[in-house]
Amino acid sequence: MRSLDLEIPRSRIYGFLGPNGSGKTTAIRMLCGLLTPTAGDISVLGHAIPDEAEALRMKVGYMTQKFSLFEDLTVNENLQFMADIYTLGRALKKQRTALAIERYGLAKFLTQRAGTLSGGQKQRLALGAATLHSPELLFLDEPTSAVDPENRRAFWESLFDLVDEGTTILVSTHYMDEAERCHALAILDHGSLVAEGSPTDLEQQIDASIVIVESDQPRRVGKLLEQQTFVHSSAQVGNLLRVMVALEQHSPAQAVKDIIVNQNLDLKQCRVAKPGLEDVFVAATRARKRAA
Repeated sequence: MRSLDLEIPRSRIYGFLGPNGSGKTTAIRMLCGLLTPTAGDISVLGHAIPDEAEALRMKVGYMTQKFSLFEDLTVNENLQFMADIYTLGRALKKQRTALAIERYGLAKFLTQRAGTLSGGQKQRLALGAATLHSPELLFLDEPTSAVDPENRRAFWESLFDLVDEGTTILVSTHYMDEAERCHALAILDHGSLVAEGSPTDLEQQIDASIVIVESDQPRRVGKLLEQQTFVHSSAQVGNLLRVMVALEQHSPAQAVKDIIVNQNLDLKQCRVAKPGLEDVFVAATRARKRAA
């Protein structure tokens, strides 16, 4: 990580968005006190990290990208073991495990070994275990990377339930639809913070215009446009091209249209569109590479 400076409010979902190797997991491990930063200061829930990492651990939950519970233990045995790790008293242990079983739909799997669960079931078990001690802050490191869309959606509804109860959640992801559900985002690239803000703010502040092009020759049109100095990138979706144009280009749709028509290529439509989060990500990482 390079000079990462974050201020995260309570009772919010704050997302780390970035490709593999961008520093998402490293940042989370430093905030947990598992890695020591080479420079700078970290304060998490009022605790200076790494000096007070031990005191912090009972206030946070951490769900890793790879399933990290015991696969040869049953669902119930894993929950009981984690409750003991968090030193929950007998009455509180019974109450919290029962709540996790009900909330995450684990009742049917209590006697099943964790290693035989599906990806979505493992995910629910891991979240239930990570929240047994009612942490103030929950770290989730790409928690839905091996989960189908339906289970991902249900998982995020569970996260909003936790936020409604006062939990602050920091989640890393590379899914744009998940990033859009966060209250705020930090976009990371090669260990650097390249953009930060709410999804809406980031889309409004993008340093580019987006032009939608429809053509029966999308590959030829896309390659032609990428040769133009005012075009940052183009991405094909079916017969549509999503073209990112330099912000200083006046009448971006007309400029793109002129290039296509002058080469006698097919053009069905050409219009300016609202930027999306994927456009923000491409623009931000491109700006970092240009600066580098």
